[in-house]
Amino acid sequence: MRIIIIGAVAAGTSAAAKARRNNEKAEIVVYEKDSFISYSGCGMPYYIGDKVGSADELTPRDSAFFKSKYNVDILTLHEVLSINPDTKTVEVKKISSGEIYTDTYDKLIIATGASVFIPPINGVDGENVFKLRNIGDMNKIKTYIDFNKPKSVAIIGTGFIGLEVCENLKSLGMEVTVIDQLPQVTPGLDSDMAVYVKDHLEKNGVTVLTDSSVSKIHGNSVILSDGKVIQADMVLVATGVRPNTGLAKAIGIDLGIAGAIKVNIKMETNIKDIYACGDCIEQYHVVTGKTVYRPLGSTANKTGRIAGDSATGGSLEFRGVLGTGIFKIFDMAVGETGLSEREAREQGYDVVVCHNIKPNKPEYMGGKEMVIKAIADKETGRLLGVQIVGFEGVDKRIDVFVTAITFKAKVEDLFHLDLAYAPPFSTTKDPVMYTGMILDNAINKGRPIIAAQALDNLIESGEKYVLIDARVAEQYKKGHVNTAVSIPHGELRDAVKNMDKDILTITYCNKGVTGNAAQNILINKGFKKVYNLSGGHKQFSKVHSENDKK
Repeated sequence: MRIIIIGAVAAGTSAAAKARRNNEKAEIVVYEKDSFISYSGCGMPYYIGDKVGSADELTPRDSAFFKSKYNVDILTLHEVLSINPDTKTVEVKKISSGEIYTDTYDKLIIATGASVFIPPINGVDGENVFKLRNIGDMNKIKTYIDFNKPKSVAIIGTGFIGLEVCENLKSLGMEVTVIDQLPQVTPGLDSDMAVYVKDHLEKNGVTVLTDSSVSKIHGNSVILSDGKVIQADMVLVATGVRPNTGLAKAIGIDLGIAGAIKVNIKMETNIKDIYACGDCIEQYHVVTGKTVYRPLGSTANKTGRIAGDSATGGSLEFRGVLGTGIFKIFDMAVGETGLSEREAREQGYDVVVCHNIKPNKPEYMGGKEMVIKAIADKETGRLLGVQIVGFEGVDKRIDVFVTAITFKAKVEDLFHLDLAYAPPFSTTKDPVMYTGMILDNAINKGRPIIAAQALDNLIESGEKYVLIDARVAEQYKKGHVNTAVSIPHGELRDAVKNMDKDILTITYCNKGVTGNAAQNILINKGFKKVYNLSGGHKQFSKVHSENDKK
């Protein structure tokens, strides 16, 4: 059996390695049009920022390694020009000489990846304008910085790559401006979590321009659509990627969402003996079961392994994605998994949302707060998605939530997880457990919560309500929701004697705990409808501080 693989980065090399593990007799040939293979693309921003000593550390494996360890022939600087599924042949161009020849296959795996989407901006092809997708791009950026010593940079796009490069160029002493046409940064996050990222960027000296699009790049000037001019010695375009599917489309392979290749759970395309994997394929979402396009390195490796297994008669099957991601911006970590609130509502879920603000470990051990936003289905109690912003322990918690969502956990299950505890690592009830408690109380225990935007809507609706600030008077005086009355928690039991139990009542404190205690008092005293403000005054004021800037 002869297996040909097109592409030798994450998915292609993973497919080759798995195919060899399954079958020692197969001939395995991988064609790669670039010079570099199996590199750590996610490490490239850190090499640019001098946090990785040598580019070689990102490219530890070459063709000789794969030949020696796996007996796989990886031919770099060889571009596959076309595929003929009838004759089971591929047309290959040897880039160094221009020679074109034909090769045959029994099984073909397409792992052609994705390319940076370049928006139609006048001047985007300038010599000081860059993208970052591969080692060649990385080296161009690094060389430009070393020789031209730019003092300022404009980054178009605020996804993972854009913000990781932002941090690293800022660490080199550059003035950094990030630009996004959306009304927020980090498009994968809900706006009430993205505000934390924006504030942290600005705190670290980054200029953030949202609701802004670039119309022209001219020399060192970036001209926005509203006429504003940003001075930038270099520009990075980080506006997402599009799947490379030209070869597949040309032979009638079915394409799906975002133009990516349609595959089944075995990575098979609609053409016999042709498989696909990596950033060129669509996936399906674990929660909804619907197709999505989530081009991530972790998923590319996974689907590559499955493609290599399937091509050699294995039984592996793809189980979907949650779109899990994490990135670092200065000393802040941002993690996400599952559906955002926006996505959940678009999918028709009646959602309950909580904002849980807790330290990763006790404050006496140096604990630092994280904000956990969790989205659950009100009807079933199933956890749908989680977003976390914090400084320590974000990675640990997001992975616990990933596991819970994958196995269809309900919010009530989170409290019962037997998580590791010791003061250097966690609080006695971990933030994951607290998140489950809040949502369980809201969905199953008659302790509903209300988010900042919903409270705003209530205030504007004209409906009659009472809003109680349950903090001590000094905290109330420093800042409170405009329509709130101050009734400290310690005075609430006496105050209820003069309150109407039939009026809609909302309680809040600084982060939510005392607000919940006040809510319990009122409900146990016979109040009919009492909500606690999700995330308390801290979350409410954070969202409003951003709205006030607009």
